[in-house]
Amino acid sequence: MVIEVGRVCVKIAGREAGRKCAIVDIIDKNFVLIDGPKVKRRRCNIKHLEPLEIKLDIGKGASKEEVIEAFEKAGIKDEE
Repeated sequence: MVIEVGRVCVKIAGREAGRKCAIVDIIDKNFVLIDGPKVKRRRCNIKHLEPLEIKLDIGKGASKEEVIEAFEKAGIKDEE
């Protein structure tokens, strides 16, 4: 799977493991900026993410509100 802005991922490490998030910005070859309905906006190592086939229609640096709106529009639920 390609790491790109808008790609929905599942965190597989850390305190937010198992939660869905979206890539908001690419920092470098190892780190991305993520955000999601139940995930804080933060830098994350790409090794801690499992990319899904879903891609949201958000721009680079999208706000928290835009990310949440895109999740709802796509019908993605973050079960917990």
